[in-house]
Amino acid sequence: MSKLGNLGARLYRGEVGYDFVAKRKIWYGISILITITAIVGLAVRGLNMGIEFKGGAVFTTDRATVSAAQAKEHAEEASGHDAIVQQLGNGGLRIQVSSLDTKQASKVEEQLAKDLNIPQDEINADLVGPSWGEQIANKAWMGLAIFMILVVLYLAIAFEWRMAVAALIALIHDLTITVGVYALVGFEVTPGTVIGLLTILGYSLYDTVVVFDGLKEGSKDITKQTRWTYSEIANRSLNGTLVRSINTTVVALLPVAGLLFIGGGFLGAGMLNDISLSLFVGLAAGAYSSIFIATPLVADLKERDPQMKALKKRVLAKRAAQGGDGSGEPGEDASAGLPQGAASATAVVGQRGIRAPGKRR
Repeated sequence: MSKLGNLGARLYRGEVGYDFVAKRKIWYGISILITITAIVGLAVRGLNMGIEFKGGAVFTTDRATVSAAQAKEHAEEASGHDAIVQQLGNGGLRIQVSSLDTKQASKVEEQLAKDLNIPQDEINADLVGPSWGEQIANKAWMGLAIFMILVVLYLAIAFEWRMAVAALIALIHDLTITVGVYALVGFEVTPGTVIGLLTILGYSLYDTVVVFDGLKEGSKDITKQTRWTYSEIANRSLNGTLVRSINTTVVALLPVAGLLFIGGGFLGAGMLNDISLSLFVGLAAGAYSSIFIATPLVADLKERDPQMKALKKRVLAKRAAQGGDGSGEPGEDASAGLPQGAASATAVVGQRGIRAPGKRR
């Protein structure tokens, strides 16, 4: 068995682990800092909306007599607006100019034919109205709202309302970071970007639901035992699916990274950036929120329940009576209550193991 597979098996059995829940304040602080940065970037720089949302014209020619940089200069001089020029695979050019109406587009097309030294009938002009992009945006917002409502209802029914709230916060966290990155980087927002944003919601929710399912099973009849607190069971459930979450995210990120860095970067296929950046950032943010935000937040909310508070007191009192350290944050001492031998073998990273009664090192 590989080292990673062996680690995953030991994490699943609770032999090793990392105390994510006990260190939740650190993760909350990091997430708040990243979210504030994204919001500031969005407020200061704003989003670079594509032609589909602002309206404009796209001029395409199958052959080019000038470079893309020269064509960009000619297009901006002819239109008085910023232009985006892309080199096509057949040697032609795609010139995109925003905020043009029909009359202005005709003048720009005529001037471009002269500047590029090609016949005007070899330039294909497509006019895009802003109303089309507005309809896409409205449908996207409607789809997002319906998705969020259905997610909250499903999680509240299948699990409980605390998990629904935590999952909703994690989804909003992922969307905010992804949109903020678009504002900071300055990539163009197109319908492909909207598709990418809606796609990452499913990826973000997947790992969260897997952990919640394990947590629901592990916390069944939790008040009838005095071995673990709710936070400790939540942390064990999280560690049990940690390697699977990492593997799933890495496998999903590799092809997306190929589209973003190779296709969009080295090969110059700028249109691939529309969807690949949102997928790349969203997948990474989704994996982070599933591990560091959703589950610790559920544990935080659950520990406020009177039954869980009483359970924690009983657990800590029992440990103190057995000679263990009964103090600490919820989520620590996850090896308490294990059989002798298992407790001493539990090398929990970031946690303090409980020595079995009568055992001395």
